[in-house]
Amino acid sequence: MVSEISIGNVKIGGNRPLVLIAGPCVIENETSAMRCAERLMTICNGLATPLVFKASYDKANRTSVNSFRGPGMREGLRILAKVKESLGVPILTDVHSVEEAGAAADVVDVIQIPAFLCRQTDLIAAAARSGKVINIKKGQFLAPWDMENVVAKAVSSGSTRIILTERGASFGYNNLVSDMRSLPIMRKIGYPVVFDATHSVQLPGGLGGASGGQREFVEYLSRAAVATGVDGIFLEVHEDPDKALCDGPNSMKLDEVPPLLKKLKSIDAIVK
Repeated sequence: MVSEISIGNVKIGGNRPLVLIAGPCVIENETSAMRCAERLMTICNGLATPLVFKASYDKANRTSVNSFRGPGMREGLRILAKVKESLGVPILTDVHSVEEAGAAADVVDVIQIPAFLCRQTDLIAAAARSGKVINIKKGQFLAPWDMENVVAKAVSSGSTRIILTERGASFGYNNLVSDMRSLPIMRKIGYPVVFDATHSVQLPGGLGGASGGQREFVEYLSRAAVATGVDGIFLEVHEDPDKALCDGPNSMKLDEVPPLLKKLKSIDAIVK
């Protein structure tokens, strides 16, 4: 049985209904972050769906040195703290160093380990020691069963509040493929599993100086993932993805979230 984990007022895992983790790839400014969070809360409240708001204060792994990275840790955490205080929604953000893990833990409910960093032992240990829930993204270069070793690092540092997220596997150059077998395989490790539907349609570095994406396939992969019994869906969303400062090609438009979420909830109810 997959363990059940509390994230503020949200419960994920066990046989609980589907949880949505959603928000913009990166914080562009305070106004847009707050507006996005408010819109997502309205959607999720209307559909009785638990929400964890996600946004990054720094995207340290952008394709180009000239790409927008975000407002930085200090300002970004201030904005996330305001979103959390104003709306009462649990917050997720990613960290890239041991030092960041401690600072982020003062504000957020979930510390996320980026896929590229999922084998960084010291980073995982620091996140585990923070006492916060840890969301570890499976590297594009790892098999799903390899995540047992990653989980063992977190457990050895005192954490059992762990979520594992699938975001596709490298399939040749500038392409990813989603193997739905990985979802039940990772769930057998005993922790909640989330499917990152928007990063799974990313084309890493596919535009030369930036990553491309095929957002038209987000719905199809999401539906397939929920049919396997995953515990949550991860979506990067934006009011106007074509104008997003990061991950626009693979982000969903906010207005398209309600119809998709309705379909996913129906599938989830059948499966569980």
